[in-house]
Amino acid sequence: MANLNGYKDLIVYKKAFQLSMDIFEISKSFPTEEKYSLTDQIRRSSRSVGAQIAEGWPKRRYIKLFVSKLIDSQGEACETSHWLDVSLAANYISVEKHKELNDICVEVQKMLDSMIKTPEKFCK
Repeated sequence: MANLNGYKDLIVYKKAFQLSMDIFEISKSFPTEEKYSLTDQIRRSSRSVGAQIAEGWPKRRYIKLFVSKLIDSQGEACETSHWLDVSLAANYISVEKHKELNDICVEVQKMLDSMIKTPEKFCK
């Protein structure tokens, strides 16, 4: 089992948290008509990535439950990537900002995939 004090020690959690904060900041500049649609959706999905990791952490004693939460987190990361694509297509973010945020999003997805494939490294 990994020698960790909690989910906040996980690199994937730290990256997911920072991604959600970066998306929060950039989405402040989205048009007001997007407040209850795109802005809300991208903030919710990006915040849920880390939240699912946090929720799954105490469930590590049950591998299938833990993996299920990791899969949910990965799904939220994929959704976030979709909303980043929409933001780019609508010209709300630059190509450079899209690449920066999407690259982090993909990295988080890959890290979660690795955890899903080898959950015993994290489970009690």
